[in-house]
Amino acid sequence: MSIDEEKDLSMKEFLEQGYDFKRIHEGDLIKGKVIKITEEEVFVNIGYIADGIIPKEELSEDYNLSPKELLNPEDEIDVMILSNNDGEGNVLLSKKRVDSIKAWDMLQDSLENGSTFEVTVKDAVKGGVTCAVNGIRAFIPISQLAIRGVTDAKEYLNKKLEVKVIELDRDRNNVVLSRKEVEKQEEKVEAERIWKSLKKGEKRQGTIVRLAKFGAFVDLGGLQGLIHISDLAWKRVSDPAEVVSVGDEVEVYVLDFDRKKERISLALKEVSYDPWNNIRDKYKVNDIIEGRVVNLLNFGAFIEIAPGIEGLVHLSDICGEKIAKPSEVLNLDDKVKVKIMEIDFDNKKISLSIKDANQSGEDYDKYNEESSNLTLGDLLGDKLKGLKLD
Repeated sequence: MSIDEEKDLSMKEFLEQGYDFKRIHEGDLIKGKVIKITEEEVFVNIGYIADGIIPKEELSEDYNLSPKELLNPEDEIDVMILSNNDGEGNVLLSKKRVDSIKAWDMLQDSLENGSTFEVTVKDAVKGGVTCAVNGIRAFIPISQLAIRGVTDAKEYLNKKLEVKVIELDRDRNNVVLSRKEVEKQEEKVEAERIWKSLKKGEKRQGTIVRLAKFGAFVDLGGLQGLIHISDLAWKRVSDPAEVVSVGDEVEVYVLDFDRKKERISLALKEVSYDPWNNIRDKYKVNDIIEGRVVNLLNFGAFIEIAPGIEGLVHLSDICGEKIAKPSEVLNLDDKVKVKIMEIDFDNKKISLSIKDANQSGEDYDKYNEESSNLTLGDLLGDKLKGLKLD
């Protein structure tokens, strides 16, 4: 066999193995397969007459990571041609530059289409935190870290966050991300799920997020409902803070909801329990009991005689003297004795009287007070006069 024939045979074998002598140029982006990894470089089969080599500094922006932490043999990767010949017949490649190009494309897509991706917070700086997106520095303002206010950005150090791009300027390497916008979208999706699953009378878990004079707002996991102050407890509540605090985890009842008006009415008190159910067995007309003044109006005073049970003492039944308004003789939280005058079970109303309760014991108390100073002589009086004792 001639030398030319041997050359032809070798060329044939070479071609059968898949090598095609394709032309490559600096800046080309091509695919390759990892064939060997050392501490300082990665060898890549790029389908060319010579293997490609990725120096450690061209693998990742994080130079502290070793090649073996980043890649494994047989991994298929995208690389950029830096040089056709590194001086030893190999092709010089870069992986991190391709990653950077891909990162900018991903960031642009996020800005235009709202796509999200995950980052890890690296540093807390003035006004927010920073992270890296395949080597591209990005900033998350503290106002964009969460829907609810964040006071200390350091709490997010080393945390992984799902984010989206809200500002992008490639020429200035300016990338601004937001976690808050992602949370808003997540809550929107969750809110839709909750609306579809809401049922009157059911129990739901929630978190107290805001207090107002008229009640407490509860986050049901993307949707907020209101517990009116009258539905916080069976007893009278003058301030929601008496019962709940912001951040409390609570179990609430769904009383009603209106999807069009986006309103959900909730109750914290046990709706299946009604203290009036036990009234017939516990109280009856003419009973004299102790209560607490819980409300003063011009026409009378409301007295709580048990949790969730209040009765009205009309102005004329407060005392024997004529008064213009209850506050002349009563104060909120005063403990008073009252007499049950009437019970309306159907309408859940009780009529009380402080005046009659006091009159019932007035003569007796007076007698007790006076009799405590009486002597036998006072009782028998003149009958003792002239009586001779042996």
